[in-house]
Amino acid sequence: MLEVDTRGRSCPEPVIMTKNAVSGLQKEDSIKVLIGEEVAKENVGRFARNAGCEVDIEEKGNEEYELIITKK
Repeated sequence: MLEVDTRGRSCPEPVIMTKNAVSGLQKEDSIKVLIGEEVAKENVGRFARNAGCEVDIEEKGNEEYELIITKK
């Protein structure tokens, strides 16, 4: 599974990095996105859902999140 580490980056960079990774996915493929702030988590999740993907979010603590994005 491809991993995209956006921790330490400010929006819109996490969304752009995720968009680039999602564009290469085939149906049912997944990527893991590591995010280090609440706002970026919301923005990346919204982008992925609007792009027709399923998003599973796991909070890792200290405003760190792991999003598993699956192309549907």
